[in-house]
Amino acid sequence: MKIKTGDKLPSSKLFYLDKSDNVKKIDILDLCKNRTIILGMPGAFTKTCSALHLPGYIKNYELALKKGISKIVCIAVNDPNVMKAWGESQNIDDKIFMVGDPFLNFTKAIGAEVDKSEKGLGIRSNRYTMLVENIKIIKIEEEKETAACELSAAQNFLNAI
Repeated sequence: MKIKTGDKLPSSKLFYLDKSDNVKKIDILDLCKNRTIILGMPGAFTKTCSALHLPGYIKNYELALKKGISKIVCIAVNDPNVMKAWGESQNIDDKIFMVGDPFLNFTKAIGAEVDKSEKGLGIRSNRYTMLVENIKIIKIEEEKETAACELSAAQNFLNAI
């Protein structure tokens, strides 16, 4: 990953579905401006993300609020329809904001792309979680392997901030 603690996030358009199922674009900088957010969780409907990573942030939502987090953003290399369906299947309610990076613009800008072609997935994102305050990265944890969810897991990450 080429982005590191102390860096500012790069501008990048992400996609989501609004309450009326209309596709909307939002710049990551607009999501982070004047806020403290957690950003991460890279693979919709993948085993590790669906069993551990996203459910961990749902379960620890109240702890995140107590730590001063104003928003938890789940970003994955998927389209906004997939992100909404994944969020609904995980019962995120309003706890997690689900956005897609279908063209890998953000993922490549931060250097998180990983080639999973041998597993039939193509280019995807490595697993990471970052704490961002007003577009500046305060803390980032990246897993060495996408199947791992230790450093970036909600409980571990939240306990470390």
